[in-house]
Amino acid sequence: MPELSRFLGIVIYMYFNDHNPAHFHVKYNDYRAIIDIEKLAILNGHLPARVLGLVIEWAELHQDELKKNWNDLITTGEYSKIAPLV
Repeated sequence: MPELSRFLGIVIYMYFNDHNPAHFHVKYNDYRAIIDIEKLAILNGHLPARVLGLVIEWAELHQDELKKNWNDLITTGEYSKIAPLV
């Protein structure tokens, strides 16, 4: 499970050969969630409201990179790190 980014205790990652729709996984302490890349909405899991807001803000800034990583992981198994939220 490649780690794409890490900031403020939030870890963003994707799995190789994961199922559609395109999404990324978020881990924050004991919380877990799966976020749809296109809609930027929770598909599964739960995050505290403040953390979800930070994740969505970060994802809006890096949506194209997230889409590219999704496609690259599915086709070649390669990925690129994404800058954290600062």
